[in-house]
Amino acid sequence: MAEGEDTLLRAALRAGVPWPYECSVGGCGACRYELVEGEVATLWSEAPGLSERDRRRGKRLACQSRPLRDCHLRVRLEPPDEEAPIPPRPMQATVVGRRSITPDMDALVLQAPGQALFRPGQYALLYPPGVAGARAYSMANLPNAEGRWVFIIRRVPGGAGSQALFATLQPGATLLLDGPYGHGHLRPGERDVVCVAGGSGLGPMLSVARGVLAEAGTRRVHFFLGLRQQAELGALRELDGLDPARLQVHTALSAPDPGQPWAGHCGFVHEMIEPALPGPLDQYDHYFAGPPPMVEAVQQLLMVQYRVPFGQLHFDRFV
Repeated sequence: MAEGEDTLLRAALRAGVPWPYECSVGGCGACRYELVEGEVATLWSEAPGLSERDRRRGKRLACQSRPLRDCHLRVRLEPPDEEAPIPPRPMQATVVGRRSITPDMDALVLQAPGQALFRPGQYALLYPPGVAGARAYSMANLPNAEGRWVFIIRRVPGGAGSQALFATLQPGATLLLDGPYGHGHLRPGERDVVCVAGGSGLGPMLSVARGVLAEAGTRRVHFFLGLRQQAELGALRELDGLDPARLQVHTALSAPDPGQPWAGHCGFVHEMIEPALPGPLDQYDHYFAGPPPMVEAVQQLLMVQYRVPFGQLHFDRFV
């Protein structure tokens, strides 16, 4: 039985139940289940994660279901992870820092009680003041004992959540943070790592790259960053301080300003991956985050075109 205001999904994950999920905010549909007995409140009846066929068959989303009494459910649980999961926890966080990265992206630094426990590449749910529901943002830093959580947020035109984060979350403001969540996190291994980031997907890929380079081993990181125009190239400064001997950076601009100098790749970031890597793609572990079309393009490239085993692909799907 879930407690308080928790959804079925969050209650299950806090209890260590390996419930399948990806986005946890109603978009992907991975947390579908059947209600056999009991009663739940549906938080978002029009969530895009359910098709009309799903609804006709009585499917529900655990991330959008709040139990009203004891329930009997039917769901196919995930196999146990190689590493013990870190149960998510809700906490009040305070904004302690903020800086501009590009004209439409900021780094937001939050301070919360206790340690910041997560794996590089995971995300948290942020609840902007005055906005209904949560927004998922990935951590850009590494787990730490100081309780610091760093996020890269992008202003989305017409997006109530990002607008609220940009407009109201100045130093001293507080908000609810709930995490960690996500399966696209760094795994231990011997293979070199490919990170592909588009837009605010820069955050989790920074965390993954930092995690790899903090290891005592010799794994290298090939970091592919997709931006739109030259005005966004300030995002490259986020890679400053990472070990240049083990890091190679590749940048693509999808819509470069013809009035500004640019000698790099013009086009989509996934187009750079195969030509830039010194070996076959199945020799690497691949991590990627960004807009859904980019994530789908990278997945298609790796799995369909180059037959990279799915176990070497690590990402979370957001819609």
